[in-house]
This record gives sequence, structure tokens and C-alpha cells, in this order.
Amino acid sequence: MNSKVLRLNKAGTPIAWLSWQETTTLLVKDLVIWSIGDTIYTVKGGYSKTGRRSSLDLPSIIACDGKVDNHAFTPALSNGLLFARDQQMCMYCGLEFPVKELSRDHVIPTSKGGQDRWTNCVTACRRCNNRKSDRTPELANMQLLAVPFAPNRYEFFYLSNRDVLADQMEFLKARFSPNGSVFA
Repeated sequence: MNSKVLRLNKAGTPIAWLSWQETTTLLVKDLVIWSIGDTIYTVKGGYSKTGRRSSLDLPSIIACDGKVDNHAFTPALSNGLLFARDQQMCMYCGLEFPVKELSRDHVIPTSKGGQDRWTNCVTACRRCNNRKSDRTPELANMQLLAVPFAPNRYEFFYLSNRDVLADQMEFLKARFSPNGSVFA
């Protein structure tokens, strides 16, 4: 089974993507305080004296008790997440490319004081990145197609899992930030 279970804290904030084994452990230890979503897998157990087989339905989203972290969340910037945020589209020419043909572009080049952070980085094809070179988009006469933004926690969890199920997507998407226009 490739599908992951979305683990939340008791406030409904995403904490982790879990395997079916990790989810089973939390359910059996009675550490899940609530769950939502469809059953994504049924774990079959052993047989009782009466010949009945035990089973455990795994929901797609579970919440566990524990500390609620209300601190601001900014995920670490990586090319994989950046390219996913921008949907593998060059933010200059608007064409989609395979990952191996993409690069990270600093809107304000690092040599000009720009920082390596979400709000200063976009996905660019190698051709556009070379054309822009060590200049701002204005100086290179190139227009950005979208404003770079840092994904919130919910957007990060969407970006970090290739196989998000429909009910998980519905839960996460309802909490996407308005500036996350790429996800619309």
C-alpha cells in the first residue's frame, strides 16, 4: 500500500505522513483521539477461538493528543519542494519541464543581496535562468508569472506527498493561504 495517512495534532494541524504500520500502532495503543476521511486500508489480524478474524480499518486522516505547536512554520527550501510549488513550470516562459531540466532562480540574485528563501526563489528552465543571468527580472526584461511565496504548513504537507488522497486534499486545500495562487 503506497497511500500514507495524514497525522494531525488535536488542533487539526498536520504533523506527519504515516505508513499503515505506524497508523496501526497508534490505533491499537488507543492514541488516536479522532479520525476523519475514508478507510484506506483494512489490516487483517489473527483468528480468535471462535474462528473470527480480527481486522482494523485505517482512516486516511487521524489526530493524536499531544503538544500543540502554534509557532510560525516555514519549511526548509529545497529544489524538489520549490519545483512542486511552481508545478514544474518555469516562472518566466510558462512552460512545464521535467525536473532534470529545471533550476532554482533567485529573483534578486544572491550577488546583489538576494537571499536563498522561498520569497526570493522561483522555478526556471535552464534557458530562462541563463538568459536572466545575474540580473533582476526587470533588468533582464523578463516578467515573473507568479509572485514567489513560502508555503504554509498545509501547503507543505500537500507538496511533500506525491499520493495525496482526495479527502486528504480536501482537508489540506481548505487551509491553503490565499497567496498560494499556484494551488488554485
